[in-house]
Amino acid sequence: MASNNNNGEEIESSDDNEFSSGRGLGGRKYRPVFAHDHDRAVLEMSSIDPGDASSSSSLPVRNDLKKIKVGMQPNMTSEGQDGSLPNHGGVNGAQTESKLELFGFDSLVNILGLKSMTGDQIPPPPSLRDGEDVTIPLEPPKTTDVKSGTMMGVFVPCLQNILGIIYYIRFSWIVGMAGIGESLLLVAFCGSCTFLTTISLSAIATNGAMKGGGPYYLIGRALGPEVGVSIGLCFFLGNAVAGALYVLGAVETFLNAVPSAGLFRETITKVNGTAVAEPITSPSLHDLQIYGIIVTIILCFIVFGGVKMINRVAPAFLIPVLFSLVCIFMGILLARKDKPAVGITGLSLKSFKENWSSDYQNTNNAGIPDPDGKIYWNFNALVGLFFPAVTGIMAGSNRSASLKDTQRSIPIGTLAATLTTSVLYIISVLFFGALATREKLLTDRLLTATVAWPFPAIIYIGIILSTLGAALQSLTGAPRLLAAIANDDILPVLNYFRVADGSEPHVATFFTAFLCIGCVVIGNLDLITPTVTMFYLLCYAGVNLSCFLLDLLDAPSWRPRWKFHHWSLSLLGASLCIVIMFLISWSFTVVSLALASLIYYYVSIKGKAGDWGDGFKSAYFQLALRSLRSLGASQVHPKNWYPIPLVFCRPWGKLPENVPCHPKLADFANFMKKKGRGMSIFVSILDGDYHERAEDAKEACKALSTYIDYKRCEGVAEIVVAPSMSDGFRGIVQTMGLGNLKPNIVVMRYPEIWRRENLTEIPATFVGIINDCIVANKAVVIVKGLDEWPNEYQRQYGTIDLYWIVRDGGLMLLLSQLLLTKESFESCKIQVFCIAEEDSDAEELKADVRKFLYDLRMQAEVIVISMKSWDAKAEQQDESVDAFTGAQQRISSYLAGMKERAQKEGTPLMADGKPVVLNEQQVEKFLYTTLKLNSTILKYSRMAAVVLVSLPPPPLNHPAYFYMEYMDLLVENVPRLLIVRGYRRDVVTLFT
Repeated sequence: MASNNNNGEEIESSDDNEFSSGRGLGGRKYRPVFAHDHDRAVLEMSSIDPGDASSSSSLPVRNDLKKIKVGMQPNMTSEGQDGSLPNHGGVNGAQTESKLELFGFDSLVNILGLKSMTGDQIPPPPSLRDGEDVTIPLEPPKTTDVKSGTMMGVFVPCLQNILGIIYYIRFSWIVGMAGIGESLLLVAFCGSCTFLTTISLSAIATNGAMKGGGPYYLIGRALGPEVGVSIGLCFFLGNAVAGALYVLGAVETFLNAVPSAGLFRETITKVNGTAVAEPITSPSLHDLQIYGIIVTIILCFIVFGGVKMINRVAPAFLIPVLFSLVCIFMGILLARKDKPAVGITGLSLKSFKENWSSDYQNTNNAGIPDPDGKIYWNFNALVGLFFPAVTGIMAGSNRSASLKDTQRSIPIGTLAATLTTSVLYIISVLFFGALATREKLLTDRLLTATVAWPFPAIIYIGIILSTLGAALQSLTGAPRLLAAIANDDILPVLNYFRVADGSEPHVATFFTAFLCIGCVVIGNLDLITPTVTMFYLLCYAGVNLSCFLLDLLDAPSWRPRWKFHHWSLSLLGASLCIVIMFLISWSFTVVSLALASLIYYYVSIKGKAGDWGDGFKSAYFQLALRSLRSLGASQVHPKNWYPIPLVFCRPWGKLPENVPCHPKLADFANFMKKKGRGMSIFVSILDGDYHERAEDAKEACKALSTYIDYKRCEGVAEIVVAPSMSDGFRGIVQTMGLGNLKPNIVVMRYPEIWRRENLTEIPATFVGIINDCIVANKAVVIVKGLDEWPNEYQRQYGTIDLYWIVRDGGLMLLLSQLLLTKESFESCKIQVFCIAEEDSDAEELKADVRKFLYDLRMQAEVIVISMKSWDAKAEQQDESVDAFTGAQQRISSYLAGMKERAQKEGTPLMADGKPVVLNEQQVEKFLYTTLKLNSTILKYSRMAAVVLVSLPPPPLNHPAYFYMEYMDLLVENVPRLLIVRGYRRDVVTLFT
């Protein structure tokens, strides 16, 4: 969005601004109207009572502001056009107008940006013409949805989900099997897990606005999309299976209450351990399957009626539950007088003592004690059976979209429901243990109905309605959880379940019903509950780990309103979840973790990136900071040295359109890493003024980053705007990196086109870059023949030849070894050519180098070339002599031109803007030296896969043009050459 200053200049604002990017106004960009002497832009804010607008002395963003009106009002009179504003054209008169001019049109942008941060969609304004007004509403459009409070929105759903089938038909049996003592331990153990999870849930839920998806949304935004999707899908499966659990519980209760409704013969089992064997009946498996499928289909039809119908019906299910609880406790208190059945002793101290200890034994599939039963119960198994009775704490967070105040309702409502049910369970353990004999507790699976006052039918109705209500909640929440995962567009395979905002997830509901019916067909309640337990525990562990990570990192954005939390509590809660999983069944635990891992792996490969600012990113940042501080600024030991190439993307020529870097430069950067370890920094320089080209730099950086990812090169892109390339590179080489994570090698392409295209600025720039690297103590690798450099699929044969002339800290040797680790060069062998001085002992040098290479664990053939063979009588390569003659002529011509200009201007010899002091014999010597080296390379390494040679430093006071001639003569006719210069540090070591 453009804004003007007083001189009429146009200034472009940043793209980060939500108003200019169109996100705050539905994608439309607006240009404010700016005034001249009698033509001013007016900002008009009208409230409910326009009369009080002028009474304010400042300009706060008030809650009663309804709209912002921007328009042009020429020749303003003492009143506004609508009479609602004073004559100074603002809410606060002339003083306010001056403040608005100070802040500019961005004051509107900030207000709209705050609204867009909440996720509210602000409708786009109609099309405008010049001079027309636009009215922009500051408040989101009001919806007719009824928002729930803490009681009906969180407490009641949590209570309804927690108080379910386990309490009615399994809890008294658990007390009889585990005894009062271990039952209390069981309740405390499972209750502690959900209590700690509730604390973590409260902290995360109060750290910002919540959208749909419940725990998936919280975990995904805290631990990343991969973890969120994997745990979210497991939690979805847990909800779908829980629906089948509730349906089977309701059907079993119905068939026990009305045995005549059974279609198949009932199962008869004899009681174990009693003086008189009594036949005990239990519903047939086929009856459970048939009725369960019918009930599931009916519930699905109700779910298709929509959330409004479900929300109206669901609270009614809780009333029979509460009434049935009252009837149960009334029956317990009156049991001694009524004595409703054999084995009911009333509240007896004798029964309490007898039932204090545990009595684990074998049972059949229906839970009836049987010495030949296949199932043996212990404390671990009872944890798996009972734990679903404390789940349901996520019911409030699942309704976050329909809550008035999520940051208040979720903590209070969830904790209240958790504590209420925990107290109820503890009291029930004590009462049931003192109510009946152990045989009665183990054989009467509907003991709650037996003792209920005034008659058992109330309990049957309460059980059926509570379980059906919980099943309805599961069949309602699971499809919406799946739709929320699909709407995040992380996993393409879930696109079938995506729904528009406000629409019902019909496809997800069909899929959930299919899974639920499949579990109903299994028909065994005790086999289904461990599966549900594992998925719920996995979700709870994810919530606790999310809070642990966020609390431990303590990023500036971590400011939850719920203050009663600590990372140690979250870690304890996560540990309890994992311990309970293994206590229940290590096989189920391994299967559930393997399933979550497979989903995680699949999402990491096939999923789309979701930038949610998750906690792992913060952890990586903190780890990077700590690692950087631990590295310090001291010199890195050669054992710990990694190449960090600064890849200079200057093409020195033309590249295809939309290709920001030479394709082979990225390949070469990968060749410099061992097994991909290390980081590359790709830099490019834009000439110009930073204020004018800042947006161009952002676009160029984005394009370069995309290209780096496309080339699968681990690295980052940086674009620098500078008045010239030399200034830009000088700034880069001084400031790029942090501490010891600064780039240590500058990689660039050799400018082979500098003479062919008569680019006179290249020599000075190229030589300046090399000098800057030397001053900054950076190693330099210049690639000649980059177009012929192989990619990762092109295998090379032959040798890698090193012309080791000067001490470089072992960089040239290390580069050759890194090349051998790549498939392209793994078939090559290394040859080291040592250039010896005339009076040195060649054999002694050869032995020393061989010993040195052996100690470095490097295999290479060593060849020593003495300087005495470099006399004028030695045989030279014809192509080298021709290049030498051409270089001599061009240097002579350039030198003559310099002298002629100096004589005309009466100044000393000048080149590249600085004085030049030349010794023509030294120039000849340099030319002759490069001639000899080039001739030697062509003689011994003409067929080499790649040649590495030491980079000579630019001679002082020589023109850059001369140095380019030396370099051209050095690389002449060598197809693939790496020119290497080390720095004043060793990069290899002999020691372990």
